[in-house]
Amino acid sequence: MFYRKPLEERIADRMATRRPLEEGKTFEHGPAKFVFVFLIVFVVLMHVVGLAIVMHFS
Repeated sequence: MFYRKPLEERIADRMATRRPLEEGKTFEHGPAKFVFVFLIVFVVLMHVVGLAIVMHFS
């Protein structure tokens, strides 16, 4: 009545039903992609702002 498969078996069953990843089109972890893109944009934006501040005061 209360039997559940072990966690490893449930994960394996779920992974077996997924289609294979497409080379070059799939980022395996969606939130990681969001964080990666956010950090890249943030760093570029901070460089531009820093450069504008330095140019303004020189």
